[in-house]
Amino acid sequence: MGRFSRSLSRKALPVIETDQTSAETAPRLALSIVIPVFNGAGSVAELIGALENLPIPGGHEIVLVNDGSVDNSLQVLHALFDNARVPMTLVDLARNYGEHNAVLAGLRHAGGAHVITMDDDLQNPPEEVQRLLAFSQRSGKQVVYTYYDHKRHPIWRNFASRFTSRVANFVLDKPSGLYLSSFRCMSAFVAREISRYEGPFPYVDGLILQVTQDFDRLLVNHLRRSSGRSNYTMRRLIRLWMNMFVNFSVMPLRISTFTGLVLSAFGVLGGAIAVGEALLRSPPPGWASLMAAVLLLSGVQLLILGIVGEYLGRLYLTINRKPQSVVKEVRCRQPSVAAERASTA
Repeated sequence: MGRFSRSLSRKALPVIETDQTSAETAPRLALSIVIPVFNGAGSVAELIGALENLPIPGGHEIVLVNDGSVDNSLQVLHALFDNARVPMTLVDLARNYGEHNAVLAGLRHAGGAHVITMDDDLQNPPEEVQRLLAFSQRSGKQVVYTYYDHKRHPIWRNFASRFTSRVANFVLDKPSGLYLSSFRCMSAFVAREISRYEGPFPYVDGLILQVTQDFDRLLVNHLRRSSGRSNYTMRRLIRLWMNMFVNFSVMPLRISTFTGLVLSAFGVLGGAIAVGEALLRSPPPGWASLMAAVLLLSGVQLLILGIVGEYLGRLYLTINRKPQSVVKEVRCRQPSVAAERASTA
């Protein structure tokens, strides 16, 4: 698992096109901004309004992915699309699949020379998009991650982020000191390569680390949420950790093997001690020590079986082609092209 394979072109769904030129004739924009939206009706309109006003040399487009929102986010997105002042693509997923699944769905519709991914909660100021793009263009790095002096997340969320980052250093061979932020800029090459992944359990940063080690980072501001609360619950974070641990590394299996070897060594040592006691003196009853050993070994065996079962279960779902996401509708709009045609008509 965690391998690249064919693109999802065979899963093409109905597309509504509005004033869209062909990919062959339209020049490549400088930037695509991919935003997964889940219950973001309270903040996404302000975010898109600010992004539309950004003066990006070479032009930019916005790719919005509605990740099965249960509020009126989809209606807000349709209204934003109908009044778009920059090229915009609206991808509506059939249900909620998760942030990383939604980001990959958006990357497949991004056509810019650089692609920035960001959340819909306004915790990353829109003006930082300009700085991030300019820094990426100057540095020539394939991927630029952002980091913060102070994150405006709850304490438990900051602890979870630090834990995830430490584990990623070990599991994904992540460069030390690199913070895996969802506010990132990548080249069109990296965006194209990671969007080839069609497995049902994606982890965007794991895919990026498989493609390149050409990274840099940029310090940006981090604000409090403008409305609502984080959509990342503990359950969602655990599911994300499992995607990182199991889908993009065999390290859990290696840890299981190492644990088995260590416990086997202790077993051999304990057996030698028991034989020695039996030869030299009458053995003690030893009920407590025996039960402790049985419970320890049984627990470790169940843990290892659970890890192996998780790998097999995910392999089973992948072979049975569990969808990464199902696109219900795609709308594309090129208002600048429409205005140019109207002026020359």
